[in-house]
Amino acid sequence: MTLKDYFKNKPRGAKSEMADKLGITRTWMAQLISQSVVPSATLAVAIHQLTEGQVSRECLRPDLFGVVR
Repeated sequence: MTLKDYFKNKPRGAKSEMADKLGITRTWMAQLISQSVVPSATLAVAIHQLTEGQVSRECLRPDLFGVVR
């Protein structure tokens, strides 16, 4: 699942809340969701953990963690 898909059914403010938990700006969060930037390996793992595995680190960084099949 992509970050965009993850946030489709989340309440207002969920993106800002995750950005705060990750220690990144809301702008950076928006760029991650739109896939215009690539998260670091550390950030990909943190997103994986915060979404309880719904957004996999493999989906965020297939170049580092392997391709999702």
